[in-house]
Amino acid sequence: MKKKVVTICGSVRFWSKIQEMSERLELENKYAVIGIIPHVMDRDFTEYEKDLLGELHKIKIDLSDAIFVVNVDGYIGESVKNEIEYAKQKGKEIIYLENTN
Repeated sequence: MKKKVVTICGSVRFWSKIQEMSERLELENKYAVIGIIPHVMDRDFTEYEKDLLGELHKIKIDLSDAIFVVNVDGYIGESVKNEIEYAKQKGKEIIYLENTN
């Protein structure tokens, strides 16, 4: 049986939850998880860097069967909304941490 490849999408403000869900998705669901980079440098990203990271994240979505949206307390930021729309356009499965209804 083919293992599902999943890209994590979420705000870095929820970094600890993103890490937790990555581990759980791999160990409990047996998904191969493609993560996001942590914001470790003590500076803001330039517009070029933001655009670059956005384009690279789309490539991660292209490589995936699904995306997993870490929407803590229902929060979905603008970048993640764009990632969800991109994934939908590509016919990817969208899985949410919290129900969106």
